[in-house]
Amino acid sequence: MGDMYSSEKRSHIMSLIRSKDTIAEKLVFAYLRSRKIYFQKHYGRVAGKPDIALPRKKRAVFIDGDFWHGREIQRLLDKRPADDFWVVKITGNMERDRRQRRSLMEEGWSILSIWESDLKRKRTRENELQKIADFLKQ
Repeated sequence: MGDMYSSEKRSHIMSLIRSKDTIAEKLVFAYLRSRKIYFQKHYGRVAGKPDIALPRKKRAVFIDGDFWHGREIQRLLDKRPADDFWVVKITGNMERDRRQRRSLMEEGWSILSIWESDLKRKRTRENELQKIADFLKQ
């Protein structure tokens, strides 16, 4: 089963999806600033362009969207064939993430990955925010 949209329509839809300054990122940025933890946003000088980086300490935080980075991949695989547009797209994203993060670690970076939904969910938000702050303070 291929994509139900033409490549032009898919391109338009994808262009509307923001990759920077998401709700989850804004929550984290505000939390860190309120605790006077200074950081670089969307640090483009290393592989993967971490959402939060401390270049001198070589610390990187990635705030991963559940759908785009494969948290729900098993549910997607249960519903769609392996050659489906979205299955291919998401598994490709997951492989790219592994390559980029491996490259960062080989350069001596420490990495923390957080799921966007864990930041948005009130029940888990404080724990995840504290985890990020503690990681950056080390």
